[in-house]
Amino acid sequence: MTERDIMLNELAQGLRPMSQGIEWFGALSSEEQSQTLRFLAHHCIQARAVTGDAPEGISRAGLRPTHTPAVLITRGRIDQQLGKIAGLAPLDERRKAFRLLISVLAIADARRRERDCSSGCAHWWHRLSDEDRPSAHAFRNSSPA
Repeated sequence: MTERDIMLNELAQGLRPMSQGIEWFGALSSEEQSQTLRFLAHHCIQARAVTGDAPEGISRAGLRPTHTPAVLITRGRIDQQLGKIAGLAPLDERRKAFRLLISVLAIADARRRERDCSSGCAHWWHRLSDEDRPSAHAFRNSSPA
């Protein structure tokens, strides 16, 4: 488990405010941002995001329907569109992509947790809590995997 794993899951579960996530994301190098977006897209797929998650994801992310990531997520198969969103290059588009992918992950993982994990599971990220989560400061010098 890395700083990135913990941060992204805490954001998706509402254990950290999005403002803190955006600040963390903005401090990453361009390559680390790209890796993080690809990682998020992959986890949205793993959490079984569906096309129907797009409107709520856009709304939760605070995006306008005309923003590039919002347009992309509504066009075609979600697995392909998440990859396109993760590949956006301009910094402003990356920030929007980050917010959208976190929102979609939150929606899909909440559904997965309710459907598949309500009786318990082995997913470490479903056991995060305010009491036992590592501090982001403890990871400041480690690089995302």
